[in-house]
Amino acid sequence: MRLSGRCFAITGLGYLPPWTVNSGFITGEETTLVIDTGANGASAATVHGYATTARPSNRLVVLNTEKHFDHIGGNGYFRELGIDIYGHESIRRTALEFGVEIAEFGAAIPNPARRSEAFVFYDNTQLANPDHPITQDTRMNLGSCEIDILLTPGHTPSNLSVWVPSEGVLYSADCLVNGYLPNLDAGTREDWLVWLNSLDRIADLDPRVVVPGHGPIARADEVPRLISSVRQVLVRAVQEGQSPTANG
Repeated sequence: MRLSGRCFAITGLGYLPPWTVNSGFITGEETTLVIDTGANGASAATVHGYATTARPSNRLVVLNTEKHFDHIGGNGYFRELGIDIYGHESIRRTALEFGVEIAEFGAAIPNPARRSEAFVFYDNTQLANPDHPITQDTRMNLGSCEIDILLTPGHTPSNLSVWVPSEGVLYSADCLVNGYLPNLDAGTREDWLVWLNSLDRIADLDPRVVVPGHGPIARADEVPRLISSVRQVLVRAVQEGQSPTANG
């Protein structure tokens, strides 16, 4: 969907039920920045199709917002096209980890006889790590459109957000999720405190539109409510010393 003159969101890309994942892209006058590639090659092809259609003359670059495979699984599709991929320096996934991901996807299929179909979901999907490390807040000029890549750790140390000041649009990745419990299981109490600081940073930007890592787009008055809802979960987890899904 079109969010502004330059910003687009691609929502509902397939992943483990009931989760879906969001992607997006920003079109400058020369470069289109793709934000996350989905969980597999099919998602990546969808993202690539929309991004190239919106501005066919632009070169493409990709940014991964974090290390989890639902955000980087489609990287191989873009790498085969010779497209540069940016991401936090701590994103380094292995073939063994990717194999575990496929096995976990299969285990989530209720009928044991159909669990091998996990390999269908991951058809034409090859692991590819970012080749341009992000180590600090980074400004990128897409051609008459400057964007800020911001370090917003907490969910994982690798989490990045993308802020488009001219459009008032923020791509928050899993620093914010809408309609789901945020996934705190990848971290500890110390990580959740860092995450709260990242939420403060996002709130200070006062975005008009937020594309969360999962769930519906938030606009206008929905934005502070979204930030507040994730903050409440984190504060409770810090107080209790455990994730809300620790016993789930």
